[in-house]
Amino acid sequence: MSVKIIGTGSALPEKIVTNQDLAQMVETSDEWIRERTGIGSRHISTGETVVSLAARACEKALENAGREAAEVELLLVATCTPEQGIPCAACQVQNLLGATGAAAFDLNAACAGFLFALHTACAYIQSGIYSNALIVGSEVLSKIIDWSDRSTCVLFGDGAGAVLVERAEKPGILGFAQHSDGSRGGVLRCDGRELRNPYVSVPARSPYVQMDGREVFAFAVRQIPACISEVLGQTGIAPDEVDLYVLHQANRRIIEGIAKRLTVEMDRFPTNLERVGNMSSAAIPVLLDELNREGRLREGMTLVLSGFGAGLTYGACTVRW
Repeated sequence: MSVKIIGTGSALPEKIVTNQDLAQMVETSDEWIRERTGIGSRHISTGETVVSLAARACEKALENAGREAAEVELLLVATCTPEQGIPCAACQVQNLLGATGAAAFDLNAACAGFLFALHTACAYIQSGIYSNALIVGSEVLSKIIDWSDRSTCVLFGDGAGAVLVERAEKPGILGFAQHSDGSRGGVLRCDGRELRNPYVSVPARSPYVQMDGREVFAFAVRQIPACISEVLGQTGIAPDEVDLYVLHQANRRIIEGIAKRLTVEMDRFPTNLERVGNMSSAAIPVLLDELNREGRLREGMTLVLSGFGAGLTYGACTVRW
């Protein structure tokens, strides 16, 4: 028995913010941003929410798969930017979709969240608890970004991407690996609400993303090739036998560094960060949906999905399309 991706979907806010737009807000330029990140523009919410974007992406994934919301048995939302602490975003998405038979909950592993949720869904399905799952990564990162900080505001965008997976006889997800390194969590963080009650009041902290870009870069270029090698080793697939590497879209230089360490040509590493920036947990499923709808994914192709993020968290999986 295997678990197979049978449908994909995505949703982006209407508002597009270019590098030139950001140059009117902070000391930067299109050339500076492109040279360091590869990003040219990003979609930014002007009212779209984690829940509304997730629901739209899920609707498209269900349509692509030829399934109805009522058939969904498990609904997972990977996000680090929910509008509410309770109820969870997944329950709100369930309500909008009418997926009344689904168990629903959120999962937060930052930019690796979609992969962690995909692996969680696989475990449920392979154990026999559920026969299918709808997984969506959805983020509105623009609300946790300091728009006066040019080192972070140029990087991120908003959006959502979803997949529907189900139990199958044909090969689907062939193997996966996931890891965490909490000892280095401070290099990428965003503080939450301070402790305030009748007995204590903690001083206010920054509500915005704080990142040590060099440390994150070094971590990703070192750990992601190792993680990919680990997951390929589970099936005996060589790096040059993989048709496409669908990686987290954080920085083009990072992707180039990973390709170099794997000794694989960059043409096997599709990107969309030049148009959408870093969308955290939404990055991988949005790119996967684009590739699917462009007809670039053919039956029998071998894919590697891999991502990394705050935690620090990272993971990879091998997929037979």
